[in-house]
Amino acid sequence: MKIERDRYLSKLISKKWNGKVKIITGIRRCGKSFLLNDLFINHLLSAGVPNKCIVSLSLEDDVNMMYRNPVELSKHIREVVSDTGNQYYVIIDEIQKVESIANPYLPKGSESKITFVDVLLGLMKLPNVDIYVTGSNSKMLSTDILSDFRDRGDEIRIFPLTYSEFYKAYEGDKRYAWREYLTYGGMPYVMHLKTHEEKGEYLRKLFELTYMKDILERNNLKGKTETLEILLDTIASSVGSLSNPSRIANTFKSEKKINIKSETIASYLQYFENAFLISEAQRYDVKGRAYISTPLKYYFSDVGLRNVRLNFRQQEESHIMENAIYNELIARNLSVDVGVVVHNYKDEDGISKQSKLEVDFIVNKGSQRFYIQSALNVDTSEKREQEINSFLRIEDSFLKIVVVKEDIIQWMDENGILYIGVQDFLLEYIDKNMC
Repeated sequence: MKIERDRYLSKLISKKWNGKVKIITGIRRCGKSFLLNDLFINHLLSAGVPNKCIVSLSLEDDVNMMYRNPVELSKHIREVVSDTGNQYYVIIDEIQKVESIANPYLPKGSESKITFVDVLLGLMKLPNVDIYVTGSNSKMLSTDILSDFRDRGDEIRIFPLTYSEFYKAYEGDKRYAWREYLTYGGMPYVMHLKTHEEKGEYLRKLFELTYMKDILERNNLKGKTETLEILLDTIASSVGSLSNPSRIANTFKSEKKINIKSETIASYLQYFENAFLISEAQRYDVKGRAYISTPLKYYFSDVGLRNVRLNFRQQEESHIMENAIYNELIARNLSVDVGVVVHNYKDEDGISKQSKLEVDFIVNKGSQRFYIQSALNVDTSEKREQEINSFLRIEDSFLKIVVVKEDIIQWMDENGILYIGVQDFLLEYIDKNMC
């Protein structure tokens, strides 16, 4: 099975020798190490870089335990790259294994610490060194790690396999690829497993032994496991629906008989976002040209992880399809919001009324914009009118797209609205027309 991550590899190649530390971030087990230690190193070798100029160090290996001391790590790397006549690519996997230690050059009791950030910032000053790092626990699975590097770190965010990547690697009958993806998602290792039981067990263990453990430890949430589990299940059940911390807190109170402040819910949701488990989509008022602070939508970074949270019971294909489309868009660095169109009208009695019509996604790329509705089908005039009602109230000339489940031939209606099947949209249309 050949899994390609061409978009990320191209980013790495374009950032070579840019004077910054390349920091590979993303949810655990999404393929960060594979990108660097397989795909990127193979690229370097094929480009003629000598083996001796590729310094690859995995801090997860027990033979490298001594380099978890930042002083020893710095000393080792500096010795290896001491020949100033060569240019070296330094690749450090699992950088978070480096422990923070007291500065040995200061008096005992000093609060000053030496960390892996200090080591990397020192190494990047060497003119013959280009640095790449990955990390796989809570210290690196957080957006705040970049603030430690300020403007000297260059993040490359890695996502689980999008459907287009999954489809290329899928070795079974391609007719079943979409069904498989919507059920088990795009965590790379899942593609090597055969049965439903194996795939479900792997995804469950990721939650229990990896993600939840990291979040609990990082944020000192001992004793909060049950609350976090319920919150994740609540988000999983409401993918594609408008929500906010206050609504979720009310759900906890009414359905679970648990009193919890909305501010606490907001903090927990932020922890999930920092660990790249979920993503928040802001709501944008198309006519008012302004963001609405609440409510908003949450999507899972991987639909398989969403499904296993609910034991594969709630398989609302419309919501899962919407989540998959969202993931495909943001994986291409497109700016994605959910939209609302305020419609003022008078009813049959002449009474003024107002409705808020939804647009599933507003996608911005430079000066371009696309409006997208995700629908299982538009096989009746009533269903079609329902899906395009918001589009008809938008007065600008940007393209409006209805993405449907069925494999249809693309067509455009009398209003200039494009209709396209979801697989054609994900496999070809985005790359050809939106990137």
